[in-house]
Amino acid sequence: MPHPQRLAPAGLLLAILVAWQLLALSGLPDYLLPPLAILRHFFAALGTAELYQHIGVSLGRALPGFALGSLLGVAFGLAAGVSRGFDGAFSPLVFLSYPVPKVVLLPLFMLWFGIGETSKILIIALACFYPVFINAYYGARSTQKILVWSALGMGASRAEVFRRIVVPSAAPQIFAGLRVSLALAFIVMFAAEMINARSGLGYLIKLAENNLRFDLMYVSLFSIAILGFAGDRLLRAIREKALAWQVR
Repeated sequence: MPHPQRLAPAGLLLAILVAWQLLALSGLPDYLLPPLAILRHFFAALGTAELYQHIGVSLGRALPGFALGSLLGVAFGLAAGVSRGFDGAFSPLVFLSYPVPKVVLLPLFMLWFGIGETSKILIIALACFYPVFINAYYGARSTQKILVWSALGMGASRAEVFRRIVVPSAAPQIFAGLRVSLALAFIVMFAAEMINARSGLGYLIKLAENNLRFDLMYVSLFSIAILGFAGDRLLRAIREKALAWQVR
């Protein structure tokens, strides 16, 4: 039987949706569709090829950007966490540029890399880099020194210490960074597609706004929410498999 604490979020969400639907009976503005109407439009859109085409285009931008940015974030974060020289040279640049909103750099990326897919993928990768780098960095730095000293004292090489002690120690924080990074991938993808795109879910929302197609707007938003939630569940499942050794 599910634990009451696990049922509480679902119950709260259900209560909000029921209240929203009941408010619709008394009349809501045209731009605020009731939940049942949104579901009806969403399932109707699932029967068309157009929605899947836009979803495929958006995933073709978000996932490569997420993979590239996360891979570089893990590599550079771990390197900065174990190397004082690299940390001193590279980390200040990361922490200095981190507060800058990445979407505002899209015009520059379009000038540098063109208005095609490359600039969109790279701006997504840049946004995904920072949370993974920071989590990998502090994960590596939090490795217990006594474990490192013990391993070195027993004859382990630095490469073995890095692979068998530092990386497992940093892994929980790396996965936390990956979850944040994945959410950012969809957020930046959405923004980039609204600024300059002729396809994708962000473009659909802009098109819906220009044409007052509120049904299309909610379908696109609902699609992005489902994709983000599914990706997060997948990452959590991978984390549980990869970190099964952890005491829960």
